[in-house]
Amino acid sequence: MLNDNEIKFFNGTHRIIPPEKTLENNEKKLKIAGITRMTDITDLDRIGIPVFSAIRPTAQDGGVSVYAGKGIGKSQARASAMMEGFERYSAEKQDDENITEGTIDEISQKGEFINPEELNLPNNLDTDRLNEMKLEWNLAYDLISEKEYYVPSNAIFHPYIPSANTQALFKGNTNGLASGNVLEEAILHGAFEVIERDAWSIFELTKKNSKEIDQSTIESETINNILAKFKENDINIKLMDLTADVKVPTIAASSDDTLLKDPGLLTLGVGTHLNPEIAVLRALTEVAQSRATQIHGAREDTVRADFMRKAGYERMKRINHHYFDEEEDKLNFSDIEDKSTKSITEDIQITKEELEKRDIKNFLYYNLTRPEIGVNVVRVVIPTMELYSIDSTRAGTRFLNV
Repeated sequence: MLNDNEIKFFNGTHRIIPPEKTLENNEKKLKIAGITRMTDITDLDRIGIPVFSAIRPTAQDGGVSVYAGKGIGKSQARASAMMEGFERYSAEKQDDENITEGTIDEISQKGEFINPEELNLPNNLDTDRLNEMKLEWNLAYDLISEKEYYVPSNAIFHPYIPSANTQALFKGNTNGLASGNVLEEAILHGAFEVIERDAWSIFELTKKNSKEIDQSTIESETINNILAKFKENDINIKLMDLTADVKVPTIAASSDDTLLKDPGLLTLGVGTHLNPEIAVLRALTEVAQSRATQIHGAREDTVRADFMRKAGYERMKRINHHYFDEEEDKLNFSDIEDKSTKSITEDIQITKEELEKRDIKNFLYYNLTRPEIGVNVVRVVIPTMELYSIDSTRAGTRFLNV
């Protein structure tokens, strides 16, 4: 059973406590998680939207050691970077994990399980051998059926390193990995991320679920202040509603720096939230984070920007024209329904109902919270949801029916 938690902070995000309190509660835990430095990188870029980075040199092989955080204020950005560092620390597989090894047939004799094929396996995996493969499994809790299911550990830990007796199914990622001031907050934001990647993937695969937002119809002072920062610095922003069949608002923001014309700064931010204003703010601040991260050049996963710079500015704009071309028929922002409440648990329930409407059978979470730091971290796994946008080898079949 989930505890009911009232949302008390609504400025740029929905949380049960302000970011200043999150920082106060967790700053002393940084050293335990191996986070050696928190750095304000806002001023590396000219737009002035707050971005922080967290440095964790002890990250396991296969994971990155520099994490970024963003927000409409510096305390939000600092808390965001700090909590991402805790997420990455908590997601690393430890020696004391409750892991069960076995083939699909062997695990089926122990209890109900999620068929690996529902996780959108890579297109180069020989699925004829799937039943012969020995895998690692963990029990995750399903909020729809209220039962436990064995889930491949590959979908839970990151980076994922299988034991000597088992195999990996796919390259690991952090989709659905989230932290929170309480467990329920982590679950909700993990679900938002999975839904975000699903909607974004469906757009990448079909180019159907998109409508440009008419920015003149946005009444939010907070959003308009951030849009003004981009405009004042000759950065064109296009806002797109990418919400697919799961009706939780997903917004994309693309940015075109017409002053520098640097192809590495043709950046995209995507945000998902029951409140469309928060979804837009997430997308916009993610653009700021992506820009600062590229300028900072410290992260180990900037391969895409390196490719873009080789390809050139004009060519990259042509290849990705759907993110930059202006559309004639635009969407009034007020037409996107706000389904958010003042309760984290109610928001989880609404999100669950939206998934069930689309015949999504499972909404699972695995509690990754580490006792030595006590920061709530989960991995949310929603089988069949698309993740092509972060792994182009793993297109599923949902996009065919949207």
